[in-house]
Amino acid sequence: MASIAEAFGLTRARFALPAERAALNALDEGLEQVESRLTDQLAVTDPVVDALSRYLMEAGGKRVRPMLLLLAAQLGEGASQEVIDAAIIVEITHLASLYHDDVMDESDVRRGVPSAHVVWGNSMAILGGDLLFAKAAQLGAPLGTEVGILQASTFERLCLGQMHETLGPRDEDPVEHYIQVLADKTGSLIAAAAELGVVVSNADDRYRQPMREFGEAIGVAFQLVDDVIDLSFSPETGKPAGTDVKAGVATLPTLLLQQRGDADSAALLERLADTESAEFDSAVAALAAHEVTEQTMQVARDWQQRALRTLEDLPRGPVRRGLEEFSRSVIARIK
Repeated sequence: MASIAEAFGLTRARFALPAERAALNALDEGLEQVESRLTDQLAVTDPVVDALSRYLMEAGGKRVRPMLLLLAAQLGEGASQEVIDAAIIVEITHLASLYHDDVMDESDVRRGVPSAHVVWGNSMAILGGDLLFAKAAQLGAPLGTEVGILQASTFERLCLGQMHETLGPRDEDPVEHYIQVLADKTGSLIAAAAELGVVVSNADDRYRQPMREFGEAIGVAFQLVDDVIDLSFSPETGKPAGTDVKAGVATLPTLLLQQRGDADSAALLERLADTESAEFDSAVAALAAHEVTEQTMQVARDWQQRALRTLEDLPRGPVRRGLEEFSRSVIARIK
C-alpha cells in the first residue's frame, strides 16, 4: 500500500539516496502517529458530540498541513512529541474551519459524505467547529507563548479571509481580492504549519521565513488548482462538476470570464447563472474547456514557482527535495 507521503509525490522511486529514504520513513512514521492520535484528541464523552467532532476526520483528507509541518521539522530535531502535537493542532484547526465553511457556502458534500450541517443542522455544525478550535487551543497551550501567538494570528487571518469573501470586493480589483482571500483562508494555515515545523523542532530560526512563504504560496496554488478540479467530477470528494459554480462561490475561472467583457463570455456567464437549467452541465463543460481555465492553471503554476523560489534559502537535502516534489504534485493533480 502506498504511504501517506507518496500521495504528495514523495515516492521511494524518486528518493533513492539513503538520507532521502530515511527522511521519507521518518515522515511516514510521524504521519502515522498523527493519524492514530487524532482520534484520541477528538474524542468526547457525549456520544452525539463525539460523532460530530470526529465526523470529517473519519471521512478522510489529505493531511497536507501535518505533512508539511513534519517535513519542516526535519530541519531541526525531527518528530518529537511536541512536533506531533503541533501537527495535530494544525489538522484540527483545518477540520474546524471546514465545518464553518460548509455552513457559510451551503455545501452539501464534503470528502464524499454529507456535510456536517446536513446531518446535524447549522447550529450543531458551527458549534462542532468551535469545539475543535477550542481543542486546538488547549493542545497548543503547553507548547508555549510563541506557538500560541502564531495560532492566534493564523486564526485571525482565517476569520478575516472568510469575512472578506462574504463581503466581496469593494474598491479593489476582484481578482486581486480573490487571491488575497485564498492567501488568508487557505495559505495562512499551510504557512503556519510549515513555520511551526521549524519553531517546535528547534530548527535554525532563519528557516522560518522561507518555510512560511513557501506554505502561503503553495496554499494559493493548491486552491487555484481546486478551482479547476471543480469543473469536473471529483472521485476524491464525490462532488459533481461545477459544485462551487452552482453554489455561487467565486472561482478564478468565473472571475476571469467576467473580466473579458465580450458577448460570448457574457452568454456563457448567463448559462452558468441558470443553475436549474438542463444546460447547466454543458455550460460547466464549456467553462472547463475555455481559455480562462487554462489561464487559471497558469496562475497556479506562477504561485508554485513563487513557492519554489523561497526554497533557495534552505539547505540542499531531503527536506528541500521533498518540498520541491510536493509543490509539483500540487499542480499534477490536474490529469
